[in-house]
Amino acid sequence: MFELRRNFLKAGASAALLSPLLGTGLLMPTRVLAAEWNRPAFTSRNVGDALKNYGSATATETRDIVINAPEIAENGAKVEVEVSCNVANTRSLAIFADKNPMPLCSAIEFSGPVLPYIREQIKLSETTRIRVVAKTGDGKSHVAFREIKVTLGGCGG
Repeated sequence: MFELRRNFLKAGASAALLSPLLGTGLLMPTRVLAAEWNRPAFTSRNVGDALKNYGSATATETRDIVINAPEIAENGAKVEVEVSCNVANTRSLAIFADKNPMPLCSAIEFSGPVLPYIREQIKLSETTRIRVVAKTGDGKSHVAFREIKVTLGGCGG
């Protein structure tokens, strides 16, 4: 009981001392936690522009990217996509939905030697082909495709 009270008081004192620094801008946690946002890629209105702005307009097709997604999605508002990538030295994975109003659904960056794997829920406006782009450390891009049929659109349709 006393240990809990002591920890609570310590945490409250720390918060009280740090709050003026946050208010003045001297302590900026967003610089540490947030990465740069690729605004042109995420706001592009067609898949060609999104790929160009993401830096993967000339991606080569590969079988080393495995996309696990439903063949038929009953509700486009919530489609679960699972991606694993066996391309060596992969630094990022991005999911594009060709017929969405804004095709770039997500972009995940990795650091160090990892086996890239993501599992996400995306929105699909209609039956479309999704593509997963893997960028490697040497600047090359690789792509894989998967067709998903949507019975009820998730982007307002």
